[in-house]
Amino acid sequence: MAKNKSKLIVLAVILLLFAVLSYFIGSRAPKEYPNYLSESPAPMGTKAVFTYLQNEIGEVERWNSSPNLLEKEDGQLLIMVEPFFMPESEETGQYREFMEAGNTILLFKTNPQGMFGLKTVQGGMDAEEIITLNDKQDEKRNALLPAPIRLDAADEDEVLISDEAGPVALERGVGEGSLIAATAPQWMTNDFILEEDHLPLVLSLINESSPRTILFDEYIHGGENDASVVTLYPKWFLLLMVQGLFLAILWLWYQGKRFGPVVQVREEHVRFSDERIKALAAWHLRGKRFTDSLNIQADYVKLLLQEKWGIPYSKDWTDSTGGLLRKWTSADEKDINRFVTELSDALEKETLSKQEYLLWSKKLDRLRKEVEEG
Repeated sequence: MAKNKSKLIVLAVILLLFAVLSYFIGSRAPKEYPNYLSESPAPMGTKAVFTYLQNEIGEVERWNSSPNLLEKEDGQLLIMVEPFFMPESEETGQYREFMEAGNTILLFKTNPQGMFGLKTVQGGMDAEEIITLNDKQDEKRNALLPAPIRLDAADEDEVLISDEAGPVALERGVGEGSLIAATAPQWMTNDFILEEDHLPLVLSLINESSPRTILFDEYIHGGENDASVVTLYPKWFLLLMVQGLFLAILWLWYQGKRFGPVVQVREEHVRFSDERIKALAAWHLRGKRFTDSLNIQADYVKLLLQEKWGIPYSKDWTDSTGGLLRKWTSADEKDINRFVTELSDALEKETLSKQEYLLWSKKLDRLRKEVEEG
């Protein structure tokens, strides 16, 4: 016993040391963020431009809800940076209603083909090279465009930024509002926002609609940044909880605890030596009340027949023949019919001899055992 306790203590100490080391090592590791989140300070996050706009404009917020909850007041700008999924048709319709009410959606997506009816074409160079772009005022701007994709502008679209290969950003009217699309989400990231002319290009697209309020759409980044058990609690706490659960299981195992109901054997809780039962039996024998005793025994067997074999207690013995024929497999039809008939006659007698009583008591007891055994 002492040896087992010492082993358990050593195991607990090892787990505790492991938890402490994991806390100090894990607390120094940088937090990982999905790309393009406005709260992410990572190179591919967009916290820098979000903070800049907050300081310059003030009315800048994150939007984490479904598009059907967007307010329809005009003068709002909703910025989408590289959505993680294509919105369903119902959600696309809700975004359209938002624009038709006099608001603008600014979509930064490498290939927005099919989103809000946009079309793209292959164009440009597929390389990490700086290219020269023309803005709306026909001024030259240097920028990075890693993907060789350009927008396919319709006649009613206004090209805002382009190069020799085609439009990089365009504006399309939608009701009282508009949709602005650009194929350069990298411009918005912390790593590239201050490179080349990315910041002036981004600001020119944002100021195109002169918004009163700017919303960064985080709903389109799906469940990547939803709160979960792993993100709500620090890793050291989760580790301690797991180890605590493991130790609890070991301790219960060591203590020899068992789970689930304890099924007692019938003989352990039925008192066959009950003094009242003995006194009642002696009274029947001394008074030679064999008929009463046999009726009580027969009633008890009928209760068992109802409980175990489904033969109704309310039926007379003669009416129970069909059920007995189906269930009483150790007796044939002739014996069962004779048993039922003779038992009914014995129960209806006003007096029984001791020999008759003992005979029928044994027969009922044999039937009782067969019923209880199944």
